[in-house]
Amino acid sequence: MNRNLFFIAAALLLWGVGEGMFFNFVPIHLESEFLLSKQQVGFALGAFGFFMAITHIPGGHLADRIGRRPLLIAAWGLGLVSTLTMGIAKSLPLYLVGLFLYGVTAFVASPLGSYVTAARGKWEVGTALSLTTATFNMGMALGPVTGGWIAENYGMRASYLVAFGVFVISLAFMIFIQAQPIDKHDPEAPPQNLMHNTRFINFLMIFAFAVLALYLAQPLTPNFLKGERQLTLTETGWVFSAGALGNSLLALGIGRFNPRRGFLLAQVLVAFFSMLMWLGAGLPVFMLAYFLLGGFRAARPMAMAQARGLVHESQMGLTYGSMETVSAIIFIIAPPIAGFIFERDPFIIYPISIGLIIVSILISYFFTPRNQQT
Repeated sequence: MNRNLFFIAAALLLWGVGEGMFFNFVPIHLESEFLLSKQQVGFALGAFGFFMAITHIPGGHLADRIGRRPLLIAAWGLGLVSTLTMGIAKSLPLYLVGLFLYGVTAFVASPLGSYVTAARGKWEVGTALSLTTATFNMGMALGPVTGGWIAENYGMRASYLVAFGVFVISLAFMIFIQAQPIDKHDPEAPPQNLMHNTRFINFLMIFAFAVLALYLAQPLTPNFLKGERQLTLTETGWVFSAGALGNSLLALGIGRFNPRRGFLLAQVLVAFFSMLMWLGAGLPVFMLAYFLLGGFRAARPMAMAQARGLVHESQMGLTYGSMETVSAIIFIIAPPIAGFIFERDPFIIYPISIGLIIVSILISYFFTPRNQQT
């Protein structure tokens, strides 16, 4: 591992610790602190997804044009400001300002992915991208237990303030990464426009359906654990920590697979998450379910590794930005749908999710590129 990947990994590990302290508790915070209904929580999370969606393509485009390091530093700084805003907010409007600003930091995904891809050395693309997922989620495994304990003893706002302090240290590590040269293409032979790249567009549509199938049951599961399964915040924190540990370990494990096979396996694991949430009972079962949900995070680098083989390297940032935009659009539409279903029957969303994932697996098996070894 070169020095840049080391500093990236350290920064992501700490950011995972900080984000884990509060992010999974956001739906609960909106419901208990600001008295929103389940469907209102769904709309708030959908708005959060909107602010994520509008950033990815500009972020990827700028990464290809001005370099990746400046955008990484900017995202870390904006994350600090937005977390502090949520921590000091005593009214819903100010809290939503902080939450939506935190959504804007999602533009970091494209420059981060392209930075790691370029810095990977002799590593495979999927392995390098899985490293970032794994280190971030190692931190996320520690954050929820700490955040749940802080929330129960000192209030939820305290979790944001402690996370802010952790983020400051994370930013210090990020500052030490080196700038990278900007990838260029031959002006006499420019690469095919992404919108005219049929193979990439087809894969993007498959990826979009997979994200919808994998994500639909997730947004209000924290409320399901609290309201239907009667878990305390500390117990819920243990569940989230198990999930973050699954994110980390499964990303490392699946990252060693061929990207196409890894993408399929990741979807199977999320189907088991939905099955256990639907039919299971008891804290250990829910912890196992969230551990298997790590397949959702592991699917992302596998999909990105497949897409990387379909485009020119000078389009890497825009490619990753397009994929992140698709994900973010799903994050907009899925929470309100989940809230609508949840209000009518909080259990039915899980068999619906299982059915969609089965369809997605079949589509992915028959229609994703078969010659990807990247």
